[in-house]
Formats: sequence, structure tokens, C-alpha cells
Amino acid sequence: MIPITIEWLLIPVIVAIFVYLARHYLFTFQALFRKSRQLSYLQVAGAYTPKVTVLIPAHNEEGVIGNLLQRMADLTYPKDKLEVVVIDDGSTDKTPQIVDEYATNYPFIKSIHRSDGGLGKPSALNCGSLFSNGEIVLTFDADYFPQLDIVEKLVAPFIDPEVGAVQGRVTVVNEEDSLVSKIVTLERTGGYRIDQLARDDLDLIPQYGGTVGGFRRETLKEVGGWVDDNLTEDTDLTCRIALKGYKIRYVNDAECYEEAVKSWRAYWNQRYRWARGHMQCAVKYLGKFLRSEYLGFWKKLEMTLLLSIYFIPVIVLAGWLAGLTVYLTGTPSVLPYFFALLSTTTYSAVGNFAPFFEIGTGAYLDDRGRLLWWLPALLIAFFVNVFCCTKAFLDLLVDMFGRRAGYKWVKTKHIGNNFNNYVNHFNNWNNNNHNGRNSRNGRNNHNGLARRYGEFRE
Repeated sequence: MIPITIEWLLIPVIVAIFVYLARHYLFTFQALFRKSRQLSYLQVAGAYTPKVTVLIPAHNEEGVIGNLLQRMADLTYPKDKLEVVVIDDGSTDKTPQIVDEYATNYPFIKSIHRSDGGLGKPSALNCGSLFSNGEIVLTFDADYFPQLDIVEKLVAPFIDPEVGAVQGRVTVVNEEDSLVSKIVTLERTGGYRIDQLARDDLDLIPQYGGTVGGFRRETLKEVGGWVDDNLTEDTDLTCRIALKGYKIRYVNDAECYEEAVKSWRAYWNQRYRWARGHMQCAVKYLGKFLRSEYLGFWKKLEMTLLLSIYFIPVIVLAGWLAGLTVYLTGTPSVLPYFFALLSTTTYSAVGNFAPFFEIGTGAYLDDRGRLLWWLPALLIAFFVNVFCCTKAFLDLLVDMFGRRAGYKWVKTKHIGNNFNNYVNHFNNWNNNNHNGRNSRNGRNNHNGLARRYGEFRE
């Protein structure tokens, strides 16, 4: 009797996996064959120029903060309509001196020093917003390197008064550093080039990713700013803005380049935080989305799937264990067919939340042929995430039953050495290639760091 009960538990597992499989196929089809609204954003870019505030939280970022601030100084957005507010959040390295130097040389750059800092990114951003007055508030992490015209691109969708938030594209610049950084590159390609773009084109709800995005100040004030009781304050903010009925838009051409994690330990710490924070948001907001009077059926369904995505590896693990239990008991059944189906669809449907066919399509659309060779590495990342998400789920259960599982925030360290080398190589390559035009495909070569400048060399 018990094995038969366990066997039937596999049915909802299979159903859940196939729902996500259908979702990923839909997103891939949209990116490949359907007309995108992205062109309309580019047509508006530069024509709409409200006062913009850029918030940059920084805690011990001496290795990278100089690159970002120099980029801020070089932005093409009118400087009389731009203010950059850097929040030095209790740094103990040379970050304060670097920030002060730029603030001295560039009047539109402001520095805020929090002696009682180190309380986390949400607290720093809320503090910085108090010392700013831009109509539009953008955010960048300290280790990012944006396009020169990224502000124009991110601001463009706000010409629609119903838009409350905007997200740009994150692209990995240091993918050659390690196997882990290559895996992150694959994940970013599928997550932004396909998932985020499809959500925008299908009029669903793109997700604010915590950086390379922004908000209308009035919207940010209405929803209460950033919260510090959730490990993914960006997802929490996405939920509150969507529940208020505001649109969230994604601009694929607004690219910013990041230094991805390079070790498995850093990868685990980052994914664990994302998984546990997403699960917190699911518990907190799923009921509110289902009852929302502002959202239609498809948006409610998409937010349900988005907030539940980190539960899928846990469900898959449960399916594996159920299948193994029935197999070991020797109960004759149709289980082998279920188990085979589960095994063959797991990698495609989940594949660390951006399945390999999505990533393959994204790499194809980005003209990144060599990146496709690393697709099998996603299998390693998937198994890592199965156990990472399971631990996050168990810790969430501990929290829900009144005991705190505890969590010590592990900040991602940004050394900057290799990142600086990539940026310098790109700048040199950029200067030597027809004033920023790529002779092979004619696109402005700051897109995707020239789709990885090395792949365009003859």
C-alpha cells in the first residue's frame, strides 16, 4: 500500500515539470519567431530626459568602484539632469577615498558615508534615496560596467505613465575565469535574452533583478522602498510594484557587464540566498497575487510559476526518492515509465532554471557560437542546485514553525583584477574597430561587450 501511494506522488511531480517545460517552450518561441516591442523603446531613448538619480551601494569595493564611477562620468545622459549617489556602507578599505575623489572632481556625483553601515544593501539604498531628488531612480551594483547610453535606454519606458519599474540586461564579462563563471554566463543568457524578454513581449511581469534597473520615485515611495526582512529584496520589490498594478518593463538592449562568481562556494552561497529569498516571497505574496484585482489570469499564473521556480528542484528530488523507494520495494507498476519520463525531462525543464534549449537559443540570437560548447556543464549546476534549494526549503520550514534557521549574509567579493583586464581589452578593441562599429555584423559593439569581443576577431 505504501509504495503505491508514493508512486502516485510522482504524477504531480511530472505535471509540475511539464508545466514549466511548456512555459520555457513558449518563451523560446516568442524570442525566436514573434515580433518584439523592444524597437519602440529604442526609438524613444534620448527623446525623454527626466531628472535621474543613480544609486550605487558600496561596501569594501575598492577593486571595482573606480571603473563604475569613471563610467558614470562618461555617460552620455545630460549631466544637468543626472545625479549619482554613492552610499559607502561602512567600508573599511579604500572605497571611501575613491568615492570622495570622484565626488570632488564631478559635481553630479555625491558621496554618503555611513559609519554605522554594513547593514545590507536594502538599508543602504533606502538611505541613498533620502539624499536624492531624481524623478527616476536607477540602481547599479558597484562591480558593474554599463553602456555609455544605458540611462537613456532604461529611462525610455517611463514615458508611459503606467510603468513603475524597468529592468535592463545583465551580461557576464569574466566568463573565461572558471567553469563556474561560464555556467553563470549560460544562466544569464537564458534568463535575460529569453525569459525576461519574453515576459516583456507577452505583457507579463519581468523581474527587477536588484541592479541595472530602476523605478519611478513616486512608485518607489508608494510601495515603501526596499525591505530588509527578505534575502531577495529585488524580488520582494517586484511583487509589491506588480500588486499595485504598475507595469514592469524589460529593455534587452540596455546592457551592463558584471563580474560573475568564480568558485563553487561563492556560487552555492549566492544561489542559496536567491532560493531562500524567492521561497520567502512565495509564502508572502502568492495568495495576494491570486486575489489581486489588478492582474489578469496569465499574469497571476506567471507570477505563481516565477515565485515557485526554486521549489522545482526540491520537487524533482522528491520524485527521485519516491521512484527509488518504489523500485527497491519491487512493486510491479507503471512506475518505470513515470521515472523514465521524469529523468529525461528534468534536465530540459529545469536545467538550473534556464533550460538548455533556452540558453542555446539565446546564444544563437547573440551570435555566441563558442558558448554553446559549455551547455553540458549545466547538468553539474543542476545537481548543485537540487541540494542547495532543498536546504533552503528545509530552512524555510524551520522559520515557518517559529524557529529561526539562521542566516549569515555572505557578501560576494569583487576583486576586480580580471574584470579590469577584460574592460581594458574591450576598450582597446573598441577604439581599433571603426569607431565602435563591428565590421562583421554592423551592430554597435558595446552590445554584450561586442558579444564577447574575442569571438568577433578574425
